Amino acid sequence: MWTTSGRRREQRRKLGLLLLVIVGCLVVRRYLPLKLDGCGSLGAPRFNWSNMVPIQRWNRHLGLQAKDSEFLLEGSRFRIFGGSIHYFRVPREYWKDRLLKLKACGLNTLTTYIPWNLHEPERGKFNFSGNLDVEAFVQMAADIGLWVILRPGPYICSEWDLGGLPSWLLQDSSMELRTTYVGFIKAVDLYFNQLIPRVVPLQYTQGGPIIAVQVENEYGSYDKDPNYMPYIKMALLKRGIVELLMTSDNKDGLSGGYVEGVLATINLKNVDSIIFNYLQSFQDNKPTMVTEFWTGWFDTWGGPHHIVDADDVMVSVSSIIQMGASLNLYMFHGGTNFGFMNGAQHFTDYQADVTSYDYDAILTEAGDYTPKFFKLREYFSTLIDNPLPQLPALKPKASYHAVRPSHYISLWDALEHMDKPIESEKPVNMENLSVNQGNGQSYGYILYETSIYEGGTLFSKDHIRDRAQVFVNKIYIGYIDYLVEGLTIPRGQGHRKLSILVENCGRVNYGLMLNKQRKGLIGDIYLNDSPLRNFKIYSLEMKADFFQRLSSTWSPVPEEATGPAFFRGTLHVGFIVLDTFLKLEVGEVFSPNVAALPHGVLSSLMSLLLGPLYCAQLREALTLRGSQQQRFLGVDWPLGSSFISLCSNEIFE
Repeated sequence: MWTTSGRRREQRRKLGLLLLVIVGCLVVRRYLPLKLDGCGSLGAPRFNWSNMVPIQRWNRHLGLQAKDSEFLLEGSRFRIFGGSIHYFRVPREYWKDRLLKLKACGLNTLTTYIPWNLHEPERGKFNFSGNLDVEAFVQMAADIGLWVILRPGPYICSEWDLGGLPSWLLQDSSMELRTTYVGFIKAVDLYFNQLIPRVVPLQYTQGGPIIAVQVENEYGSYDKDPNYMPYIKMALLKRGIVELLMTSDNKDGLSGGYVEGVLATINLKNVDSIIFNYLQSFQDNKPTMVTEFWTGWFDTWGGPHHIVDADDVMVSVSSIIQMGASLNLYMFHGGTNFGFMNGAQHFTDYQADVTSYDYDAILTEAGDYTPKFFKLREYFSTLIDNPLPQLPALKPKASYHAVRPSHYISLWDALEHMDKPIESEKPVNMENLSVNQGNGQSYGYILYETSIYEGGTLFSKDHIRDRAQVFVNKIYIGYIDYLVEGLTIPRGQGHRKLSILVENCGRVNYGLMLNKQRKGLIGDIYLNDSPLRNFKIYSLEMKADFFQRLSSTWSPVPEEATGPAFFRGTLHVGFIVLDTFLKLEVGEVFSPNVAALPHGVLSSLMSLLLGPLYCAQLREALTLRGSQQQRFLGVDWPLGSSFISLCSNEIFE
């Protein structure tokens, strides 16, 4: 028989063991992202990163490591729950709002691309200010409590013109993009000499939020030079990148994109264990990372608006988490392809991407919450021990009165205020035009004029990129593009002026045709089988100085349609400035204060968000001058009616 003291000792021993078990469970729940079937009622993994946010990590020794099938941060197990937001697609005034919403969704990491063509628009001319201040964007993420994965390219894809590569690279007729061709690599080195030193101090081991850096982007789908990816890897390392390096490819590109000593990750829409097993075959016993889980898809002109069901997204996300993988939501917030920066696809047919990069993402183009957001937030709240931040309030929006243009100036009259045209015996493509201090023309339109002495058939022989409007003596005849290569020119007396206005609709951003993205007339164009000669060529890139040179004499808009022309209208916004969506049937919209906007151009077709940053300029101008003038360019418009709508909701049609 036990004595009373013996029973008490046994009770104390059992109580001590119970306390040890409870403490052990609490420690595991706090620091290790493991299943806790034996320590709680939930079978799903639980995470607590309250001590793993940038502003609380003062003593830093070990950055993100890919070790034994898990990520470690400071030696503790870590899982990346990331979301993509591109600073260059969001007005700077809205960066904080979008990042706070990413944090409130339950994510811990921001992922962003860096577009070379914006940061070096002309050779040797760099811009890292304003909306392109990537350092400020990364630091803001840290202040909010987010880690950062940086994707500096040089190629980024991203449905962005030429995949983020600057068009002046194509001045070299022998250029081989994304290879170790000396002309390309030399340009990359000079760009990295400017970019990488700016982000080195923002790395984890130097007190910043950057925990990983991606080497190039989806190179396996290109795979033209086995020496290229190792070169880019070393280009990052020798300039001071010390954090974890990674690549990202789809399933078919994994083998071509793999680099020794770099963590391979996967991009996908549909989760399949076969894909994960295939990834592991390249790097046994390494953590699995889905760098791009596609939450939606991009749209192209003439195609449908893509929608991915929220429940389908949740099934895939939960499957990825249950498989023990990390993930990044591409996109968390898409934003807008401001200016002429949209990319294009060209596999069977050429298709230009639209201005909106809504992407059917977790947040809308306006930054509003979607059903996907609320479902993801609810799901992540069940996985994370510490409470999620409160939801930031949504930005109010307004519908303004539609704008009807009141004055215009024809393209032909506007040419008088431009620099003298370039004269050339043969056509010259945009990139090789002698403008912009020898950097060529990157975007917009280009006008070719020559004399003809007969009618007949005008043949492009597939030398027009991308769409040409044809005029004879300023009278519109028709158009030529990829599908329509011939056009009948009416007969006439004597010599007549043939004008060919070519629109660059966007350079291909993905696939094997990157080296073939020169725009304008890329070769001879024929009239009755004879190549046309002796051109006058006008660059119409629509930069700020172009509009500043336009005459102040504008004519009232006639009742009958006219074009091509620049139109001026008045937009009344009052003194309470709110977000609005701008929609027009055809053409582009230019801000009067072009320098304050990304690339000057607000929109080309469909709809995009016009935020208070831009509307505030309207209010200021309204106060100072009594009206606000915007400029519009278009052809064949029904000018008798209002054609520029400003509404409180986004339109996809």
